[in-house]
This record gives sequence, C-alpha cells and structure tokens, in this order.
Amino acid sequence: MNATKEQQHEHHHHGPVVLHNLNTAFLVGMTFNFLFVVAEVAVGLYIHSLSLLSDAGHNLADVGALGLSLLAFRLQKVKSNERYTYGYRKTSILVALFNAMVLLVSIGAIIYEAIHRFISPEPVQGGPIAIIAAIGIVINAGTALLFFREKEKDLNVKSAYLHLLSDAIVSIGIVVAGICISYTGWSWVDPVMSIIIAMVIIAGTWGLLKHSLRLSLDGVPEGIDLNEIRKAVLKVNGVNDFRHLHVWAMSTTENAMTGHLVVSSAATCEQEQAIKKEVRHLLEHMNIQHATLETEPA
Repeated sequence: MNATKEQQHEHHHHGPVVLHNLNTAFLVGMTFNFLFVVAEVAVGLYIHSLSLLSDAGHNLADVGALGLSLLAFRLQKVKSNERYTYGYRKTSILVALFNAMVLLVSIGAIIYEAIHRFISPEPVQGGPIAIIAAIGIVINAGTALLFFREKEKDLNVKSAYLHLLSDAIVSIGIVVAGICISYTGWSWVDPVMSIIIAMVIIAGTWGLLKHSLRLSLDGVPEGIDLNEIRKAVLKVNGVNDFRHLHVWAMSTTENAMTGHLVVSSAATCEQEQAIKKEVRHLLEHMNIQHATLETEPA
C-alpha cells in the first residue's frame, strides 16, 4: 500500500531557465549608473535643475533595484534545506515587488517637487542639462543592451532592462528640454519634463507591480491558462478528468503545479505511471517546471 501511494503522488523536476553572464551585466549596470547619478546630482544642484535631480533620484532607485535583483539572482541558486524546502527562489518575486513599490514612491516625490517649482519657478541653464542627459542616453542604452538577450526569461531581468531603457528615453526628453530652455529661456519646461518623466516611470512600473504582486500572492503566473491546460491534459489517452488544479510561481523563472488525474478504475499501476509521465512532459511545454500529480479512480 505504501508503494502504491508513493506511485500515486510523485514530484517531477524540470530544470529552471538558464540565465547567462548576468553577474557581470548587473555589476556593470550598477557601477555606470551610480557614477551617472553622482554627476546628475552635482550638476542638478549647481544649476537648480529639477528634471536632472528627478532623473537622478530615479536612477539611484534603479541602482538599488539592480543590486537587489543581483542578490535575488544569486539566492535563486542556493540549494533547498530542511527549513526552506524550496530554497530562496521566492526572493526574486519579492525583490521585483519591492522595486516596483520604491519606484512608485519616487514618482510621488518627483510630482510633489514639480508642483512646487510651478508655484515658485527658478531659472535654470539648458546647456548643462542637455549635455548631462546626452551622457545618460549612452550609459542607459548601453547597459540596457546587457540584459536584452535574457529579458524574456526572468521577471527581474526584464525589470532591469525596461528600467534602463526607459531611463534612456527619459534622457532623450531631458536633452530636448535642455535645448528648448537654452533657446527660449522657458524655465517652466524643467518641471514639465519632470512630470513627463514621472508618467513614463508609471507606465513602465505598473505592469511590473501588478505581475509581481500576483506572483507574491501565489496567483496563476502570466501566460498560463488553466482552461487550456485542462483541455490539453484531457486529450491524453486514459485521462477521464483533471481537477483540483493549483498553479503558482516558485520564482520568476519556475512554476509549480498540483492536480488530480481521474483515470479508469481498471487501470493498472503501470498504466497510471505511463499516463502521469505523458502529462508531465505535456506540462513542461506549457511552462510548468514542477508538477505533482495524483491519480484517482473514475
């Protein structure tokens, strides 16, 4: 009887998505972006540019996000133990959620300061703004390319890529604002650009926040449809029903699932094992890396 129960309840492991050379990408991105933040703060304080200071705050948050993502990336490789049977894979989801929340806080600070500048405008120099922002385009676009190859494999990597790419786009806007201020003297362009930066950050962050929040609550990961899974499994020869489905994310790259396969009461143990083996391989192609299946008679 014990052997039968073990056969009915078994765990299958399919290797996680392999990510390459990300340690170097994270470290390079953090270093160059931190140096750029220092330059933005220095010039922004000197010429009283809110758009530069706003972008510096955003970039500093990105440096912290890259650091946390690197930590989560490394923790994912730590083996499971008696206290943490899944290891530390879940940290990748928690870090993505934390990064999104930090960005939303920075948006509030940017908008608050922009409104203050509208009420009490200060003259700014457009030339230095454009020069610093142009450097930012090169740094952010260059570091974003480091994550391009792996961006679709992991939520944190995609987060880093989108953040850096949005930073490059924001820097383009700041260059335009700096040139505009240089030729027109319109200081109000500076806080307007700050609000535009905030809107860009919101657009890039909202999806990350929603996705990471869903995964942290053990919701069904994006791109997985339970109805499609059920339909596909029911096509397997010998499966009468597939119920009690539960799908959740173990990390930003690995999904797990439990379910009950209803088979014919006349099915032998060998037939049940063959059915479960076929179902597991089917689930692997539907982005379910860890499947725990039980069989029960019809």
